[in-house]
Amino acid sequence: MKLNKEKVVMITGASKGLGKALTLAFATEGVRLAICSRTADELNLVKVEAEKMGAAEVLAVPTDLSKSREVERFVGMTEEAYGRVDVLINNASILGPSPMPLLLDYPEEDFAQVLRINAISPFLVTRRVLPGMLQRNHGSIINLTSEAGNVGYAGWGAYGISKFAVEGLTETWADELSSTNIRVNMVDPGEMDTEMHRLAVPDCDYPLAKPENLVDVFLYLASEKSVGINGKRFEAQAFEEVE
Repeated sequence: MKLNKEKVVMITGASKGLGKALTLAFATEGVRLAICSRTADELNLVKVEAEKMGAAEVLAVPTDLSKSREVERFVGMTEEAYGRVDVLINNASILGPSPMPLLLDYPEEDFAQVLRINAISPFLVTRRVLPGMLQRNHGSIINLTSEAGNVGYAGWGAYGISKFAVEGLTETWADELSSTNIRVNMVDPGEMDTEMHRLAVPDCDYPLAKPENLVDVFLYLASEKSVGINGKRFEAQAFEEVE
């Protein structure tokens, strides 16, 4: 798939796992990237790798998305550097305590922090990039959900609840923006071979998908091929693009 090399793609949680895989996949398309994570050293390594793989430019900003002022700083720096954001991928997530406690035993501060990162920060970042998208009447927003955000599972605690919130957030934004050319969709990547999955399911004894093999649906939703697709839920491991 070939994206317009002038596109500006913003990816949160880009230092590892799926976020890193997405950053490198978009880098090979030659676009301009704005990436963030809480870990500066890991983020810089991804920046260097993305530049080697063909990204036109890479702006890497260490960011704590739980803080509104840092969201403002990250988006503001991106708009100052590139002038706009064309594609936003709200990927950043945390699991919370591991092993995950039942809700009855869930610490209040941990519960609030998971919701802050996983559900409130996508709202904050989206709200911040939307004025520019509305001014241009064009844009694609992609939120990360989970099977645990579609079905309630015992033991998935705040993480699952936060993904229920992401699904509602996606559908509400999509409906509110339905009269524009801005599309808001969500992707469930399924179970992946990542550090987060190892923390969530430490005794996993079955094969898992590699994050780098799940990027096609994101490239599709970032491309002009998906214009008009809004408010939809995609499963990355079942995605097949129809020509």
